[in-house]
Amino acid sequence: MNVLANALFRTKAGFAALAVGLALCLAAAPARAELRIDITRGNVDPIPVAVPAFGGDDDRAAKMGADIAGVLQADLERSGLFRGIDKQAFIQTFASMQVQPRFPDWQAINAQGLVQGRTATMPDGRLRVEFRLWDVFAAQQLKAQAYVTEMSNWRRIAHIMADQVYERLTGESGYFDTRVVYIAESGPATKRIKRLAMMDQDGANHRFLTDGSDLVLTPRFSPSTQEITYMSYYNGVPRVYLYNIDSGKRERLGDFPGMTFAPRFSPDGNRVIMSMARGGASDIYTMDLRTLERRRLTNTPAIDTSPSYSPDSQYVVFNSDRGGNQQLYVMAGDGSGVRRISHGEGTYATPVWSPRGDYIAFTKMAQGRFFIGVMKPDGSGERLLSDGFLVEGPTWAPNGRVLMFFRQNPSDARGQGGDSYLYSIDLTGYNERRVVTPMEASDPAWSPLIP
Repeated sequence: MNVLANALFRTKAGFAALAVGLALCLAAAPARAELRIDITRGNVDPIPVAVPAFGGDDDRAAKMGADIAGVLQADLERSGLFRGIDKQAFIQTFASMQVQPRFPDWQAINAQGLVQGRTATMPDGRLRVEFRLWDVFAAQQLKAQAYVTEMSNWRRIAHIMADQVYERLTGESGYFDTRVVYIAESGPATKRIKRLAMMDQDGANHRFLTDGSDLVLTPRFSPSTQEITYMSYYNGVPRVYLYNIDSGKRERLGDFPGMTFAPRFSPDGNRVIMSMARGGASDIYTMDLRTLERRRLTNTPAIDTSPSYSPDSQYVVFNSDRGGNQQLYVMAGDGSGVRRISHGEGTYATPVWSPRGDYIAFTKMAQGRFFIGVMKPDGSGERLLSDGFLVEGPTWAPNGRVLMFFRQNPSDARGQGGDSYLYSIDLTGYNERRVVTPMEASDPAWSPLIP
């Protein structure tokens, strides 16, 4: 077996890890993978994958190895594309897997993929984790990687490894090493407390970012993932803040009287785009964050709101009632060439451009119900993925294959109930799952992959 080693540095404030990539190949030329998932089809039968507990060189490392394997398997299962095999069915033990798996043992339990790993405590106290991904029926190695990091970063290493497995088997980027910011809600409807909260995409490492003393709305990640912008109200005036995740400090970007929708960053992070009301109308504006110069993109008597940039910043999607009822429109980044793209029954709102640029997600209201749907940027291929009494606020995973949104249930005759929670669903409309949060939740925003 030839070993090709290369160093990959993944850095962020609070996480500085040396990731040592081990591209381990079986003799001669690399074999072509036979295990592959086409995630563009509809309902995909989950692929059976075995993820034994990672072995360790001491009790602490072994315990951490088991935890890492558990998080990695849970990530894969939540995608809906993989099914973890019960560990009670395993035939081969970790001790006998040190060199290479006995593939007939894994074929016997119908494992198509196998993730093999090991953990070790370094002399300086850091953790070394390595894993290998095997195509069981082709009896070949597909991926191998090793990471050295602080012990406290074990969970993030599990997410990074899950992304590696996902990418190798689907050909698409993973989305597990990400965060979600949202509005945590509590209290009665007449005195609702809304706090800014953040968590890993699987609900772990949850923390509140504000104390609930001020009403907060519509958080958004910056492209760098290190800052969150959100809207709050001060003496009835919309105020926009920038919150630094690492320092916990917030900066006021300014007061925006007449703002009707919180700003979104441009893909390069240098501008924000927002809707502002003037004289009964609402138009789309951009603001340069360096000069604070504003530029008006629309100028009609209509209500134009909810703008979102395309990934290349060349276009903007928004909703407008300029045609008589609320529909989706696309225009060039300078405000020219406005064209309507939604033509179905009902009304449309909260459009969000996919990070891949191939779809626009939206909220639709029709026949007394709400829907989460997607369409292509030219308006074709509309598909409704989920519905309910109130479903709203779609946000994209960074690979553009999964959406998160919130669902609110109706209140009873006494005004009780009406609880609101987060859900995720894949682009094909299958695998809808509730995202567990400590309390009620709304307005999610998915981060890009953490650098």
